[in-house]
Amino acid sequence: MSALLEIRDLWIEGRSDEAWSPIINGVDLDLDKGEVLGLIGESGAGKSTLGLAAMGFTRDGVRVSKGSVTFDGIDLLQASATQKRALLGKRIAYVAQSAAASFNPAHKIIDQHTEGPVQHNVMTRAESIEDGIELYRRLRLPNPEEIGFRYPHQVSGGQLQRAMTAMAMSCRPDLIIFDEPTTALDVTTQIEVLASIRDIVDQFDTAAIYITHDLAVVAQMADRIKVLLKGDEVEEADTRTMLTAPEEDYTKSLWAVRAFERPQKPAVKRDATPVISVQNMSASYGKVPVLHNVSFDIHEGRTVAVVGESGSGKSTTARCITGLLPPTDGLIQLDGETLPADYRKRSKDQLRQIQMIYQMADTALNPRKTVGDIIGRPVRFYMGLTGKAKRRRVEELLEQIELPASEYIKRLPGELSGGQKQRVGIARALAAEPKFIICDEVTSALDQLVAEGILRLLARLQDELRLSYMFITHDLATVKAIADEVVVMKEGKVVEQGPKTEMFVPPHHPYTDLLLSSVPEMDPDWLTNLLDERGVDNIGDAAIDKMT
Repeated sequence: MSALLEIRDLWIEGRSDEAWSPIINGVDLDLDKGEVLGLIGESGAGKSTLGLAAMGFTRDGVRVSKGSVTFDGIDLLQASATQKRALLGKRIAYVAQSAAASFNPAHKIIDQHTEGPVQHNVMTRAESIEDGIELYRRLRLPNPEEIGFRYPHQVSGGQLQRAMTAMAMSCRPDLIIFDEPTTALDVTTQIEVLASIRDIVDQFDTAAIYITHDLAVVAQMADRIKVLLKGDEVEEADTRTMLTAPEEDYTKSLWAVRAFERPQKPAVKRDATPVISVQNMSASYGKVPVLHNVSFDIHEGRTVAVVGESGSGKSTTARCITGLLPPTDGLIQLDGETLPADYRKRSKDQLRQIQMIYQMADTALNPRKTVGDIIGRPVRFYMGLTGKAKRRRVEELLEQIELPASEYIKRLPGELSGGQKQRVGIARALAAEPKFIICDEVTSALDQLVAEGILRLLARLQDELRLSYMFITHDLATVKAIADEVVVMKEGKVVEQGPKTEMFVPPHHPYTDLLLSSVPEMDPDWLTNLLDERGVDNIGDAAIDKMT
């Protein structure tokens, strides 16, 4: 019996600087009906390119130079546009990494859900609405009869990701490509999405390619794992074999990547003045209260990790500290001096001392400016340097972030990898020579090898420059790696805080315990055991709701 999907000797190239460069180098792939294959590897490995090629699709500036992609006897690379239109959406579906960016914000979720089944003559609109509600129920979305009639911005990220999975399942496809569908989700939401995806793929005997750089996630989802590196296949095996006995050194390095962990620093002296002190701070968006009496201190050379689910108030706290959202109550102090609530009333030196590194370096860097211009702007604005002095300072900053100036100063952001872009974001923050930097989910969009490099860089810079960090994250492995103290937030309140060594040892606040127990482990049975222990109605939002 032939496989549902067969890829043979596939070579794919991308155009850069007027030349074609290899992206995928002679990869083979087989996938049977009902089987889930995990594709893993670092950024630039070719995972997404291979996943899209499995649909017979390549992005602009990318071409297939050799090989075949056969789906149920049909060569997708030779198929006409009409043949592909008949397959895509109906028999082959795709779930993107960012549901928020993939849904049309101007149309209700159910209207976008029904489009595929109606256009492919699978169901009438009324039948598709009814089926959509049933899929929402199977995916354990709240209020399944009502949620589809909302607009995308009216539901949470995890709910929208499950709505996209429902849309992919709407025509009961034979194959779904999942492209990092849980990367941007917090751990409690991620469990809910993973359980839902695994359940519905199993119910409908759907084949799937699950693309991810999170090894613990792929352990829960895949029957087999294929490892890629720079377009080459490294190795492939069933999941249990791959986790317990990988053959190649590169695969072993992926498994051991989270070896980096900073030791706990000694306690701060009682009379030490914190660099940043947040005291009884409350804030609102319009008339809606979002922060309630938040207090914590961050001392020189220390990292405070602020953790919690989406919507817990982590980023809003950062906005208040930077002055972008003036608090309705409470104080923010810098070196013992109370800061004006509104950034427009702060001095240039006060603005200089607090800098921010953003989650999505893609959107945080101006795509039309060179790396030299991006870093040079704060050098000139805050330090007053121009001409050769500014150029020398930009070169120094690039050397600090381990990007050789001769190679990178004239590049545009589009010519950088994800990790390199994040390093440029770090250099831009350092250009102001601040005391305090807010790191907002700076590693969440990066693969684990690249993320570890960023964490090591931030740790080195902290030691050299005596920087203080507020590290916003939902990744508890990152907290263990870099934090000195931990602040746990839920619904705009601090529910627990203390030294890292204490926060990872019971007893905990019930919510902290839920966060810690929701981090996937490198065990293929972890999710199954968790669901058996808690039950499907006691994970994610449901478990949180029962605490309130």
